[in-house]
Amino acid sequence: MSTKNVKILSCMHCVKELCKKFTKIEFKHFPEIQNEFINALATLSSMFQHPYKNYIDPIEIEIKDQHAYCFHMNEEPYGKPWYHEKFLATQEYLENSTNGQKRALRRLVNHFFLNGEVLYRRTPDLDLLRYVDTAEATRLLEEIHAEICGPHMNGFTLAKKILRAGYFWMTMESDNIRYMQKCH
Repeated sequence: MSTKNVKILSCMHCVKELCKKFTKIEFKHFPEIQNEFINALATLSSMFQHPYKNYIDPIEIEIKDQHAYCFHMNEEPYGKPWYHEKFLATQEYLENSTNGQKRALRRLVNHFFLNGEVLYRRTPDLDLLRYVDTAEATRLLEEIHAEICGPHMNGFTLAKKILRAGYFWMTMESDNIRYMQKCH
């Protein structure tokens, strides 16, 4: 190990001493562009004190090669909910779906519960929120915002109030914020 930077010579000496105490050590060079992630890890590590000061838990970090995208439908095709054709009709994976897509769908399905043709979303405390379509979502926004169900509020508060009423849709927060911006 060597460095051209004089400012980190003392750190290099400390690292060389620490290397003697490990059975296996691996160094990887990260360009400055990727340094934000490393800085976040350093901040996190400084916040926690391990109960056994002589032992550090290994952290495995997997960097993905591809970005993940989530697509939300704003309109229901043919007047039916977005999940009707995909989940109710076939109840199987699409023919050309990859293993990663199948795994992502299995993970997503864990958060939902289908009762007849009504879709519910499970919350961490095992409550069920009824999934509503675009027309019903608009009606709920107007009804709750019009002070029928309580005082005038901002977009995030309106979203929380709708959740407490037992309703859910995928773009709820952004729809509420957009609705509140139009209102004021």
